[in-house]
Amino acid sequence: MNYEGNIIRPPSEAHSIILQVTVGCSHNKCTFCGAYKEVRFRIKDTATINNDVAFASRYCRNQKRVFLADGDVLIIPTARLAEIFSTIRQKLPWVNRISLYGNTKSILRKTVDELQSLKELGLDRIYMGLESGHDPTLKNIKKGVNVKQMIQAAEMVRAAGLFLSVTVLLGIAGRSQSLEHARETGLVLSKMKPNQIAVLTLMLLENTPLFDDFRSGSFQLPAQNMLLDELKILVESIALERVQFQANHASNYLPISGRLPKDKEIILQLIENGLNGRLHLKEEDQRTL
Repeated sequence: MNYEGNIIRPPSEAHSIILQVTVGCSHNKCTFCGAYKEVRFRIKDTATINNDVAFASRYCRNQKRVFLADGDVLIIPTARLAEIFSTIRQKLPWVNRISLYGNTKSILRKTVDELQSLKELGLDRIYMGLESGHDPTLKNIKKGVNVKQMIQAAEMVRAAGLFLSVTVLLGIAGRSQSLEHARETGLVLSKMKPNQIAVLTLMLLENTPLFDDFRSGSFQLPAQNMLLDELKILVESIALERVQFQANHASNYLPISGRLPKDKEIILQLIENGLNGRLHLKEEDQRTL
């Protein structure tokens, strides 16, 4: 496989064929993300992609899923994406699911019909980074979109019949707006109606503007108990009929996984036990991205 730079994928894609069709991220302005800071975004050429698919056809016959990397594959024009999907379908006929990251701007540049056409070619799920449902926080971290646009993009993905996984980030609002961030994020998730919610906890990276803000004192990282309070308020604020809730990422102090609303009281009790010291929390050196 022809991999360049950091290959980032969701935890649930650990056993997928990782096919890198873009390098970097088309937005690449988020203050907390250091994955692609030194990388200029580009779409890989057809020959390179086809060579990687050919490699997968020989050596990845036991893997039934494909994840398209890097940070925002959905920005690729629909016709070109259709070609890539068709090649995967032709050369890897045993693959039953294709997934990718899609940021809000790229989703909004598509139509529901275009998303549906990609679904017919094998696209199954889109991973979308909300990070926060609190507009001032989105502005501070230079996400490039607002809550209204996030909700609109989610509605389009669901209208196309695709599985939507939304990521949120504990601690991203700092100490001053910690609880507002948690509450608003829960309310926005309720409007987005994703199939899956993935909760991560902020880890400051030295090559990011947010780390510089932390070092200067303009950004204060919430303490461990504040992050658990955020998680508690987030869960309390979510009102959905059915959603997978996963806060078991390696960055989290308290791994939790369940379904809402079925497991809501159990999850809230686990968080309360963590806050009261009745559950062991992950040590700092055990956390990772």
